[in-house]
Amino acid sequence: MKTFCGRANPTTGALDWVEESEEYDYHQEIARSCYADMLHDHDRNKKYYEGIRAAVSRIKARGERVVVLDIGTGTGLLSMMAVTAGADFCYAVEVFKPMAEAAQCIVKKNNFSDKIKIINKHSSDVTVGPDGDMHEKANLLITELFDTELIGEGALPSYEHAHQNLVMAGCEAVPHRATVYAQLVESELLWSWAQLQPVEVEGLRLVPPPAVGRCAGAHSVCDIQLSQVSPSSFTPLSPLCTMFSVDFSRPVSSAFQSHSTRFVAQTGGRAQVVLSWWDLEMDRSGTIVCSMAPSWMYPQPAMAPWRDHWMQSVYFLPEESRVAEQEELSLTVCHDDYSLWYSLQSHSLQDAPAKAPPSRPCCTCQAHLVWTRSRFGELNDRRRTGSYIAALRSVLSEDSVCLSVSDGSLLPVFAHMLGAKKVFSLENSRMSRQVIEEVKQGTVSLQVNDRFVQQISVLMGEPYFSTSLLPWHSLFFWYCRTALAGILRPSATILPSSASLHMMAVEFQDLWRIRAPCGTCEGFDVSPMDEMIQRSLDFRESREAEPHPLWEYPCRALTQSTAVMTFDFTQCVPKQPISSQGSLPLIRSGRCHGVALWMEYQLTDDVTVSGGLTQPISEQGTCEWSRHRRQGVYFLRSAWDSSGDGRAAVSYSFTFEPSLGDIKMDFSIITQ
Repeated sequence: MKTFCGRANPTTGALDWVEESEEYDYHQEIARSCYADMLHDHDRNKKYYEGIRAAVSRIKARGERVVVLDIGTGTGLLSMMAVTAGADFCYAVEVFKPMAEAAQCIVKKNNFSDKIKIINKHSSDVTVGPDGDMHEKANLLITELFDTELIGEGALPSYEHAHQNLVMAGCEAVPHRATVYAQLVESELLWSWAQLQPVEVEGLRLVPPPAVGRCAGAHSVCDIQLSQVSPSSFTPLSPLCTMFSVDFSRPVSSAFQSHSTRFVAQTGGRAQVVLSWWDLEMDRSGTIVCSMAPSWMYPQPAMAPWRDHWMQSVYFLPEESRVAEQEELSLTVCHDDYSLWYSLQSHSLQDAPAKAPPSRPCCTCQAHLVWTRSRFGELNDRRRTGSYIAALRSVLSEDSVCLSVSDGSLLPVFAHMLGAKKVFSLENSRMSRQVIEEVKQGTVSLQVNDRFVQQISVLMGEPYFSTSLLPWHSLFFWYCRTALAGILRPSATILPSSASLHMMAVEFQDLWRIRAPCGTCEGFDVSPMDEMIQRSLDFRESREAEPHPLWEYPCRALTQSTAVMTFDFTQCVPKQPISSQGSLPLIRSGRCHGVALWMEYQLTDDVTVSGGLTQPISEQGTCEWSRHRRQGVYFLRSAWDSSGDGRAAVSYSFTFEPSLGDIKMDFSIITQ
């Protein structure tokens, strides 16, 4: 059965009504799920297995039957480990129906159907009793309910309910305990993701509005691959602090809690950011530990396990504060049932009254609701800002009438400060408009239905649009330019004048794991899951690129980078498709996992801004990527081992369909 769905087209801006299979969302969820990443995490799997063996042995030593409750079973891997370790029976709970069906197939394929029951429910709906989902309460609780923030997937309410309803008092639990760690740091790089910084333009200083500077920001965690943030990018002000632990073998509460750790500042500086991660003790002994620490915390960073399902967390303090070396401080973490937030207190004031735990931060300036973390970083990038100011300076005159088309952009402010006669700005939302009006300090904001009293001499854009997911979605600027053609002067300047789509073939250090089939995991056949994911990829997704911030995922270039398509913004969007075909020789040895794609914008003849590579590729193929934009990644169905002699090449084909606002692409490996 098919149905008509309304989908906002991020490139054309139109609401497209398309006929989709009723299974489209289901397939998309599976195709982009990254289940394989968890199964490729050998460190995680090994330590879960060790913890399960130890727990089963303890229960057996007491002369008891081992009845397991596995919440969030996924593929059923942990239940199969438990049965192999000697468990008598497992109740494996999985709420996502396609995954529960895959687990059923996997359990059957591995001949565990008589020992493992798959229950397709949320754990809070599971019943116990003669006619219930479980015939008896479990004495071994196994879960994998964690996210980067530990509790963001509802681990606490699930544990709370399980202890009250589904497991025996004094049960064993794997993992046994989780501990959260934090470190207070000063970091210009990370703080630039939280607060708008002052900008110098032609000797004038643009200062953020007081409302933005005073705002505590959004409470949501910033989860990143902290291993890719060099320790030289921050200064630790505190030691690594143990904030709190949760013992999963005992009743757990999801109610609000706060925990404080007192310390002496290691050095003076600006307290801005808290870096945080956690570890899991799989056993009561505390000897089987799975750590989420970034690689630079390891004696040998190269030996740190890579995982994308559990990363590290960055929290921004409600306000920046100065701390002195040897100052006594307390770092407080609060959490409700799903999220954490941090605050800092000084003990320098004697007999200061104790303060109540801080409430969750809330954005009051709206800027943190309009701009993402990476967008804040982009707006604060001085080098990038300098490129736009240089380009504007070269095209503006005292009689310029400018129109800016980008979401939450500072370009109209810069144009005003550079002396343009009049500046207009189109914003896509009322909230975005209000934020920019506060920052603009005198420039004029214009809604789509307002009328221009004079024609536009400079149409400008970064371009940036909040609806863009893939790099080429910013071609929405081109469609806007076409729609606005009637109000542009014949000699109007378009900035940027053009954009180009770039590509190169790459070998990923680790990102390939999220798409690689597993086959066998820790001795268990999980191929039904591989088949399920491939069916969903074949539904559509395998022929599409997906967005990834490649600065977090190191890769090597195996080909040269090249521009494969160019879009001329000085002209309107053409009626006919634009196509490009060719090939790129594989000039470096390595395993080609796919293709990286990004956009570059020609602001003027002399100024270009890249949304991808920020430096030339090194001789070894090392790449440095923009931290502000996500790049496109097209994974090959099968990785290709390149000898680097140029005899093999990546063949490519691109077609831009103006009526659809989409770029169709295909890649293959060809050999001589």
